[in-house]
Amino acid sequence: MEDDLVKHQGIISEISRENIKVSIIAQSACASCHAKGFCSAADMQEKIIDVKNPGNFDQKAGDFVTITMKKKLGNKAVLYGYFLPFILLMATLIGSLSYFEDEGLAGLASLAVLIPYYFALYLLKDKLKESFEFQIEKNTFTTNFNTAKL
Repeated sequence: MEDDLVKHQGIISEISRENIKVSIIAQSACASCHAKGFCSAADMQEKIIDVKNPGNFDQKAGDFVTITMKKKLGNKAVLYGYFLPFILLMATLIGSLSYFEDEGLAGLASLAVLIPYYFALYLLKDKLKESFEFQIEKNTFTTNFNTAKL
């Protein structure tokens, strides 16, 4: 059960009746590389994650916590955010290449089809947010977490 979870350590930034906002540092794969100072590809940025308040939460702002999410939900996010738009783009490009004589016009049509797709995702964001549920755990340690960035 433990292996099917994605975990991030963070700091509680705000607690409300409905949500707990947790600040985490998102790192690209190369951000932890020893040569990142010489490479411009390294990327670290702060993200705020909203976690549903379970009601019996006794932490306060500034406490270290671990937020978890099931890995299959990450795969679902990749499906909606990257894979389906890619398939839609490629199908439209292939279809429009046979319809239009101009490759540039076919390319523009295939890019234009992504506008309603991402607009639909935007309209469904509240429904999607319900299916991507994070859990929160209290931490008693602060190792491997750079608080200076927050």
